[in-house]
Amino acid sequence: MGDILILGIESSCDETAAAVVKNGREVLSNVINTQIELHKKFGGVVPEVASRQHIRTIDGVIDKALSDAGVDFEDITAIAVTYGPGLVGALLVGVSSAKALAYALKKPLVPVHHIKGHIMANFVEHKELEPPFVCLVASGGHSHIVEVKDYTDIEILARTRDDAAGEAFDKIARVLGLGYPGGPLIDKLAKEGDKNAVHFPRVRMDGDSLDFSFSGVKTAVINYLHKLDQNGESYNKADIAASFQEAVVDALCTHTIEAARRTGNKTITLAGGVASNSALREKMTEEAAKEGMRVLYPSPVLCTDNAVMIACAGYYGYLNNEFADMTLNASASVRL
Repeated sequence: MGDILILGIESSCDETAAAVVKNGREVLSNVINTQIELHKKFGGVVPEVASRQHIRTIDGVIDKALSDAGVDFEDITAIAVTYGPGLVGALLVGVSSAKALAYALKKPLVPVHHIKGHIMANFVEHKELEPPFVCLVASGGHSHIVEVKDYTDIEILARTRDDAAGEAFDKIARVLGLGYPGGPLIDKLAKEGDKNAVHFPRVRMDGDSLDFSFSGVKTAVINYLHKLDQNGESYNKADIAASFQEAVVDALCTHTIEAARRTGNKTITLAGGVASNSALREKMTEEAAKEGMRVLYPSPVLCTDNAVMIACAGYYGYLNNEFADMTLNASASVRL
């Protein structure tokens, strides 16, 4: 078998992305058109605005991905696309483009679950990585702990019951007046603060559940700030950011390491936008080392939404004959 070139397309939220990946792990191109500046004035992603921007940019992004990779459409083996979960209008732009290309070029179409894509970014970053391992997927829309048993066999061990970790970061950043996106801004500000200044709650579910809940810590921070404001008391934003971040990171690390312990895995990987958080990387690495476990994570560009991860997942889907026909539709909510 010759080289397999996968064209990946990602448009689940506010990133229009396309990439060409060879044999699952060699990145030939990675093009991302971000809409952060467009949505910043609204304090978050506006679905209708995101969809329209995807329509404007997707053709150019795909063309640049092919150009940067030095290949033509005819060289592509298959087309992989995120079909869910995400903003349905945004997803539809990518799915429609992928279907049109697959139909016109008579190429196989591989549907990719967005969360699976995030997990696969680790295979691109760490060429030696092989299943099984435990992965924490934490982003603005998702907080999952999964066991990657094989390249196409992934089992959910835990998930959030309410807010995702990244969603909580964005909301607290907004309350503190830091701006959008909140995660990187809180991470930066927290470096100047005392993480032990305020003890915010860590939620642990009853029984053996390793599920997360970040709604409580978000509410605790908001109530704490409101009380100070009502009493006319001042506070250090850096201390609040550091204490909030520590509560979230503590929960993420504790649950993930426990999941690895229960499943007998010695490798933990991080994925998703929150995987870029410096405190999470540091604490997870330190705590895992005490258990004889190693921690791996992608570079920041592969933590945010990108098409490299979709092409990587598409490669393994292609090898496993996971193809879709022209009835493939976008799905805002779809189980992993």
